[in-house]
Amino acid sequence: MLILAAAAAVAVSCSTPAPKGAIDTIMARKSVRSFTGDKLSEDQITTLLKAAMAAPTAMNAQPWSFVVVTDEAARAEIPGAERGEAIKTAGAVVIICGETTLQRRPRGNPDAEPETVQNIFWYEDCSAATENLLLAAEALDLGAVWLSCWPDERKCAAVKAAFGIPEGVEPLAIVPVGVPAGNDAPKDKWKPEKVHYNSWN
Repeated sequence: MLILAAAAAVAVSCSTPAPKGAIDTIMARKSVRSFTGDKLSEDQITTLLKAAMAAPTAMNAQPWSFVVVTDEAARAEIPGAERGEAIKTAGAVVIICGETTLQRRPRGNPDAEPETVQNIFWYEDCSAATENLLLAAEALDLGAVWLSCWPDERKCAAVKAAFGIPEGVEPLAIVPVGVPAGNDAPKDKWKPEKVHYNSWN
């Protein structure tokens, strides 16, 4: 009887896929451009955004904000929506935006009024947030693709006008996310010749 119970437990464990580890998720990530059209749940969207906001950020500035587009009419306002399969079929489209300025007190003078300064790291922070979102999508068995926006001035202006993005904020990336419609596979990008130890030569 114990043997039968053990065998049944093994059968169940074999039929249930093990959750992906971090390295497995990274290696499995791929760009998905065709989706089933199924909507994402609120929990899925929240998980994606929590993962994005867990990204590293210079001086803990956290300059990111996210426009989540689920409405069909709003989706049509995204540049390229009329010809972009990914935008048309995604369960949701996330626009990752960054604040290009910061409020900082002068060094050594904590009682001074904050000054507005340029945040030269905003696009790095928001790029890290975008990658976290892509990895979270993979971990949730969803698909996603990073569509560029910044620094294309015309595209940025169109996105800002369409979604009411204020001055001092730039849209970095447009990320359609959804249930993959196909069997996209990751590319093997490992190239040992790209690695240099201690010096380039």
